[in-house]
Amino acid sequence: MGLKNTIFLALVVSLITKEALAEQHVVGGSQGWDQSTDFNSWVSGKTFNVGDQLVFKYSSGLHSVVELGSESDYKNCDIGSAVNTMSSGNDAVKLSKPGTRYFACGTSGHCSQGMKVKITTGKGNAPSSSSTTTSAASTSQGFISLVLIATALLIASLLPQF
Repeated sequence: MGLKNTIFLALVVSLITKEALAEQHVVGGSQGWDQSTDFNSWVSGKTFNVGDQLVFKYSSGLHSVVELGSESDYKNCDIGSAVNTMSSGNDAVKLSKPGTRYFACGTSGHCSQGMKVKITTGKGNAPSSSSTTTSAASTSQGFISLVLIATALLIASLLPQF
């Protein structure tokens, strides 16, 4: 296998592996984005990494999701200064860089009743291990990554050398 092919395939495999390891977190778990959910409990023990995705599932028209720009806005439920507003009932937010992001319900009074969540994203792209289901998913993703790497190397060995 030529050096160019090997380098190219290593880059492709690393990109595929990084995407395969990204987690999708349904905010609030099985209860979703709802007033009855304890978001502090839901977020505790979870690890969020660059590349992961948050999914807010809720009844459109009853709730919405606003992203707040600062911790002060989050603590004071100042939804008037939102940097983003979503209202589809099935909103996805990609965690594209490390740092802290703040989300609250845009329906009057819901934020002050606790319908808000603070997400801290780490630099790593390793999957979170917050539950048995996530752990099982991580194991499956690791296996899939190994299969992809083996397949890419097999294909590379069959390609003509440059």
